[in-house]
Amino acid sequence: MARRVSHRASRAPRAHWLLLLLVMAVLLAELCLDGWVRGVPGAEPSAAPGELGPVLQVQTDGTVRSAGMPAGAVALTFDDGPDPRWTPLVLDALRRHHARATFFVVGSRVNRHPELVRRIVAEGHELGVHTFTHADLAALPAWRQRLELDLTRTAIAAATGRTVRLLRPPYLSTPERLPAGFLTVMTDRDTQDWQRPGVDAIVAAAAPGGVVLLHDGGGDRTQTVAAVERIAATPGRRFVTVSEGLGLPPDAAAGTADVARGHALRWAQTAGGWISGAMWWLIVVATVLALVRLVVQVAIARRHARRAAAAAARLRSFGLVSVIVPAYNESANIAATVRSLVANDYPALEVVVVDDGSTDDTADVVRRLASREGLSNVRLIRQANAGKPAALNTGIAAAIGELLVLVDGDTVFEPDATGRLVQPFADPSVGAVSGNTKVANRGGLLGRWQHLEYVVGFNLDRRMFDLGECMPTIPGAIGAFRRAALLDTGGVPADTLAEDTDLTMAILRAGWRVVYADRAIAWTEAPSSLRQLWRQRYRWCYGTMQAAWKHRRAVRERGHLGRRGLVYLAVFQMLLPLTAPLIDVYAVYSLLFLPWAQVAAVWCGFTALQVLAAGYALRLDRESLGPLWTVPLQQVVYRQLLYLVVIQSAVAALLGGRQRWQASARAGLAAAAVTPRGPALPNASVPHRAPQAAPDQAPRVAHGSEPRAAQAFDPRVAQTFEPRATPGFEPQVAHGREPWVAQGREPWVAQGREPWVAQGRDGRAWPSDLPGRP
Repeated sequence: MARRVSHRASRAPRAHWLLLLLVMAVLLAELCLDGWVRGVPGAEPSAAPGELGPVLQVQTDGTVRSAGMPAGAVALTFDDGPDPRWTPLVLDALRRHHARATFFVVGSRVNRHPELVRRIVAEGHELGVHTFTHADLAALPAWRQRLELDLTRTAIAAATGRTVRLLRPPYLSTPERLPAGFLTVMTDRDTQDWQRPGVDAIVAAAAPGGVVLLHDGGGDRTQTVAAVERIAATPGRRFVTVSEGLGLPPDAAAGTADVARGHALRWAQTAGGWISGAMWWLIVVATVLALVRLVVQVAIARRHARRAAAAAARLRSFGLVSVIVPAYNESANIAATVRSLVANDYPALEVVVVDDGSTDDTADVVRRLASREGLSNVRLIRQANAGKPAALNTGIAAAIGELLVLVDGDTVFEPDATGRLVQPFADPSVGAVSGNTKVANRGGLLGRWQHLEYVVGFNLDRRMFDLGECMPTIPGAIGAFRRAALLDTGGVPADTLAEDTDLTMAILRAGWRVVYADRAIAWTEAPSSLRQLWRQRYRWCYGTMQAAWKHRRAVRERGHLGRRGLVYLAVFQMLLPLTAPLIDVYAVYSLLFLPWAQVAAVWCGFTALQVLAAGYALRLDRESLGPLWTVPLQQVVYRQLLYLVVIQSAVAALLGGRQRWQASARAGLAAAAVTPRGPALPNASVPHRAPQAAPDQAPRVAHGSEPRAAQAFDPRVAQTFEPRATPGFEPQVAHGREPWVAQGREPWVAQGREPWVAQGRDGRAWPSDLPGRP
């Protein structure tokens, strides 16, 4: 029911959206950095240039100058480190034989293991650049080449406080133009140790001397370590660093800016690693929870369906049932709603429509409908706008029946909905019953998505809540209540936006059971635009948070609401949706850095599970499987809208602002979608049935203002309904309006209320039995 606000609402927060975008951008950047630096492979070098020496330098005139090691000098060089397993073993072997070497390090690994790089320098060895991600420089554009080299140089500067001059391109491939500022070191002897040819082959390949290529990272280096022991122990050889062999001075100290940039780079890379690990565990936890939830839902739904089918065989009458319809600006739907209610096959019904200060002709539509069709079991009460809870409490106070059905003004009942809805009241411990709400306007993607959500999400959850005795919400569209349960809770509360959730939780805490009648079907008009859907879901979500917080003490009480219902809501309707943007960020990261076949397999697997679960839920609800094709598309827009609603609600709740009802435009789509329109009223949705009332009883309307709180009424004494004056609104009786005569609150059923025996529309007997609570 659309509703006007009775207090001024605070403006919805906006800055948090910019913060969310910033956080998601930072997370994606960190993940991309981590994905960029991970998965560095081992070297697979090609042949070195044959005519030039192993050390190359570009002159100012563009010519390339080369140099080599002096006679008798051996420059052992190691690529692809530092590695936490193999680099320390290589360093130990060199130290035992007092040999020095040159280590060409990968920048990303320097940031992971800066302590190894410091040890390399401390033991007299030299460092060189081997790019930041072990990239093939010859295959990269110029900007990427500069980035790879600059990042590695700053990483070394942060780890050691020194700058470096030496460079060895991975795969021994050189770009068309050698980078300025570096001495490019190739090799004289490639031992091919990365292929693990055997220790003897590695030693033999290094025997001639010069610049010898080995590896201390990138794979299993057991043979390399053994070979280094034998090579370094060879008598008569002088082991030098590359710079020492060329007669160059030691590396200079790095500048403060380079060191600072290096530290920032290492922190960013470390943070990226932590974020990537945390996100991976988040995906694992969310996946496990989703799978467990799905398995439990399907298993419990099957059990609930069998139990419901067995209970549906016998229908019983429980005397007069009062249907309360609060309405605010529902002129498009109210006629269809009322006609569907009076056409129900339950033998004893009264319909109380409470017009909550509508600014359209809602009241006139009800009055004309009752007058034209002689609906003596329909009453209209008008009051100044006070909100849906106040309208419901007005109707409850005016109603006669011990069983009360609360219905939104845009809902259309199936002909047997009321009778099936009240059947669980045969159990005296049942205080309230939830019906099965279905989307009437399910055309288009948005309508189909909402239809699937109602069937798969809401109704599967309600089956599970029923058996778990922890149902947190009876929908406002169709719900039945025992008057005693409403008295125990003080009527419909007005201090949250989700009064239906608040009321249901209060009934559970009062010791009553709340169950689900899946065969009691009502059709409702769902939002037809993303803007309307946002407003509706924001109210639902924010109100649910309010109600959960209000009833948080239920966790420490006896009963299952706290430990089952509230925990379930907190995990699956609050916490997991709040983490959903992180999962989407990780999905983008996966598309960029993980194998597409792997990503596609995971996505298809989860989508297939969702389709199967949706198909099973549709079958349980006796629905067509046609909308299943839209399940994969839900991941694109609909899912994001729902979790953004949760974020908005959480921020609003944390800021403590009071929110307001969001009015929804109604177009009568529920009536149009359920059945063809009747000739008498354009909004007719179900066939009309003559009302069950005394022949001499005339329809009537009470025209009043805001009633007292629900606690003030006695369900058996009509005189306790005392409206109080509202400024600018004078209570009055609708005298002289066609056949509408205010005659008080005498029961409209002349035959008496007990015992009630009647025949249903299809000739079934409705034995009367309404047990009370012990």
